[in-house]
Amino acid sequence: PKRDWSSDVCSSDLGRLVRALTRGNGTTGEDVTLNVKTIESVPHELHGAFPAKVEVRGEVFFPIEKFNELNDSLEESGKSVFANPRNAAAGSLRQKDPRVTASRPLAMVVHGIGAAEGFEPETQSDAYEAMKRWGLPTSTRFKVAKSHAEVKELDRKSTRLNSSHVSESRMP
Repeated sequence: PKRDWSSDVCSSDLGRLVRALTRGNGTTGEDVTLNVKTIESVPHELHGAFPAKVEVRGEVFFPIEKFNELNDSLEESGKSVFANPRNAAAGSLRQKDPRVTASRPLAMVVHGIGAAEGFEPETQSDAYEAMKRWGLPTSTRFKVAKSHAEVKELDRKSTRLNSSHVSESRMP
């Protein structure tokens, strides 16, 4: 199931974070590099053996508990509150001043590789393991399914879990 987060792409050149873009309109995204660099869970350099160039895809999100705390403080100071965590995360990333973004407790989880030079994982789980080794924030909530029946069962469990309104703050 899709989580209500802001989708982003981060590019690395020789292991250094050089660019972060929003999904934008699907063709052209906004450059949010300086703002993404303020997110504590996003490393500025990869660890271990990594491709010379790699693009990772992920989601920036606002943990629910932190979102509620921010809205409470905004309300107490007479300011407008955010409608939902996704709008808060997206708005925080699009700030012109990275210090504003840095003041918000955003997090990121990566979920895939968009492009890479010299790295071709055979499976998605291989890509996950590589991203984890590189020090990128990956979700712990994934499982390798060995059959279509197992995929359906995992989907059923996930749907039930999400419909019980489990806090996204438990992610990744």
